[in-house]
Amino acid sequence: MSQGSGALTGVPRRLYHQNLSFLGNHRLHRMLELAGHELRPGFPGREDGVLVWGASPTSWRGERIASRRKVPLVRAEDAFLRSVHPGRAQGEAPIGLLFDPVGLHFDSARPSRIEEILLDTTLYNSNILDEARRLTTCLIEASLSKYNNFAPDLPAPPPGYVLVIDQTVGDASIHRSGATMATFRQMLAAAKRNHPERRIVIRTHPESRAGLRPGHYGSGDAGGRVSLLTAPVSPHLLLAGAAEVYTVSSQMGFEAILHGHCPHVFGQPFYAGWGLSQDERPLPRRGRTLTKAELFAGAMLLAPLWYDPCRDQLCGLDQVIHQLQAEVRAWRDDGRGHVAAGMRLWKRARLQEVFGGTKPLRFRDSPKAADRLARRKGRGLLLWAGKEPEGFAPRSPCLRVEDGFLRSRGLGAELVPPLSLVTDDLGIYYDPTRPSRLEVLIATPLSDCQRRRAEALIDRLRAEGLTKYNLPGAVPALPPGHRILVPGQVEDDASIRKGAGEVRTNLALLQAVRSANPDAVILYKPHPDVAAGLRPGAVDARQLADSIVAPADPAALLAKVQEVWTMTSLLGFEALVRGVPVTCLGAPFYAGWGLTRDLGPRPDRRITRPDLAQLVHAALIGYPRYWDPVSRRPCPVEVALDRLAAGEIPHPGRMNRLLSRLQGRLAGYAHLWR
Repeated sequence: MSQGSGALTGVPRRLYHQNLSFLGNHRLHRMLELAGHELRPGFPGREDGVLVWGASPTSWRGERIASRRKVPLVRAEDAFLRSVHPGRAQGEAPIGLLFDPVGLHFDSARPSRIEEILLDTTLYNSNILDEARRLTTCLIEASLSKYNNFAPDLPAPPPGYVLVIDQTVGDASIHRSGATMATFRQMLAAAKRNHPERRIVIRTHPESRAGLRPGHYGSGDAGGRVSLLTAPVSPHLLLAGAAEVYTVSSQMGFEAILHGHCPHVFGQPFYAGWGLSQDERPLPRRGRTLTKAELFAGAMLLAPLWYDPCRDQLCGLDQVIHQLQAEVRAWRDDGRGHVAAGMRLWKRARLQEVFGGTKPLRFRDSPKAADRLARRKGRGLLLWAGKEPEGFAPRSPCLRVEDGFLRSRGLGAELVPPLSLVTDDLGIYYDPTRPSRLEVLIATPLSDCQRRRAEALIDRLRAEGLTKYNLPGAVPALPPGHRILVPGQVEDDASIRKGAGEVRTNLALLQAVRSANPDAVILYKPHPDVAAGLRPGAVDARQLADSIVAPADPAALLAKVQEVWTMTSLLGFEALVRGVPVTCLGAPFYAGWGLTRDLGPRPDRRITRPDLAQLVHAALIGYPRYWDPVSRRPCPVEVALDRLAAGEIPHPGRMNRLLSRLQGRLAGYAHLWR
């Protein structure tokens, strides 16, 4: 059980501070408030405590007041997962904090809260250790570290090197762990001496790489078999390729243990002294031997307070991993900036929010003009997939954009902004004539962490009845018999133009279903955009269907049918999620993998046989990006489900409704202009 589950152990309810920077630290105040504590400026009473930030230059003031008034002193520090960038670089608030009424986790001169936790055998049980093992794997798989502004695609040096980890000059974690600048000289000399035949790679600290604070090593230390790595390579990739790891007190030493290393440690950080490292300066009072799972449980599950910035609540480590993954993906995808083309005016505000967090989007109407500007500015091209000209070959890195499969509470044709958008660097999901990134994801086997998450997502979708548009509508009384649901589609939709077979209209679809199933009860559900008069595809289905169920909630409807027949409708995917058999007459993204009965064309390249969890993970976790309209930040799919289930989504204003009506009228007259 983490500290996030209740009040902080050993911390007074009221805390006082003497630090002006705390006044504007909203994350610190909010996390304490959620844990049942109160932070105020001023001087404490007998039942209160004093809060300082770690061993900062201003902490002496709080230390003196706590000593004089004989009240507890509590120190706050960042937890071991923090943010995308270092706090000094972008001013990002931390996603986790450590509150320590005992000492400091990086001060080896005295015990700390983490040390007490690691020494207390009564805190550990099989459930906690099982969770620690699972989340260790998930953390490494997600390639998350304290700071995450590294490039995951940058290769590490060829494996087999000795990794020497640099830190920033003057960092409190160095001298508080009994080390000095000279210790770094000694560490490099020891690495050379102990491994005379191996390559040595010195890894520069992220703050040094960003020019924020100097490190202990520079170009003068490189040469021969020693190289200085300043590129933003993933620390997990570096650790995976290392033969040995040397550190003074860096958090990467802790991560090295998680990777199975027994690092050479020249200081006395919190992870040293437990039998998991080779310690140059042993710390006798830590005389307990820990397992890797116990170390992880203490440092990552029991000691920190974790915060979910979208839900505004304290949370567990798994939610933190999902949230950081969403934020890191957005930063990596958008770091160089985009020039966007083919985007309607009403969509641009949401696109700016989703993709313009690092650099504001630049918009152009013409894809070719956008491509030229992107090349000139060193940006990527963001192209609405349906607006890509035939034969267009962009010279800039191009991402095609479309709405995601968990979109909104309301129709896109009514100008309701999406909560999810997909991006594709290969093609687009609805076009089976060429490969797409979604196809690659579907064909990729799942890890245990990914499978567990996908299965939980399937359970939630079934339990809460969530679909793409989440429109209300009662299911009418249905005729008895073997019911087949036939979803109508927008007949000029790109998924029909690209993915349909011989059956390409709603009328032809109904005729095909009736011909193949003369005794079945056919339920026809017009597409919401068509039923609303916003898109073409209306058909008189009364002669072919036993019931027309236009306003019915599709999730509720799927619970009452035995089959779905479709051309390329997303409702076929939603049926698979709920275990309903699906027959496809076209080639939607979910067809051709052995999960559907395929009577239409099927791309020959879809040769793997994924299961449902694999399909759902690809379509709803790996492929889309989600944007939370409440907290106004990137979010994981689980937050999007919360918003869709609760209806906590700001609705478009009056202007959007007027634009929607005008758009519908123009669509009605479009045939006159063709």
